[in-house]
Amino acid sequence: QVQLVESGGGLVQAGGSLRLSCAASRSILGFNAMGWHRQALGKQRELVATMTRGGNTNYANSVKGRFTISRDNAKNMVYLQMNSLKPEDTAVYYCSAAGVVTIWTDWGQGTQVTVSS
Repeated sequence: QVQLVESGGGLVQAGGSLRLSCAASRSILGFNAMGWHRQALGKQRELVATMTRGGNTNYANSVKGRFTISRDNAKNMVYLQMNSLKPEDTAVYYCSAAGVVTIWTDWGQGTQVTVSS
């Protein structure tokens, strides 16, 4: 299995920005999709953003226009740029990989994002 390690989380003020990074132990092109999920206290884990092997992206409605998923294939890195952060974005963010589209088989340990008002 691939190892995924997230970093970049922290405490920011509302309106601020963070860039989360996900370092994979092998080529991310070996997966049909890479993604970011998040889980806030008292809520179900939700899919935030995905990028397929071909570069197609999708976003949850709650983050459209504010978050951008990107990748650097040569560095085995996936990123989540988060702008205009809101307190509602507070959650643990997880990097994930899908060998089969929609089936998330590998997960990072998560990185905490806290947005203060």
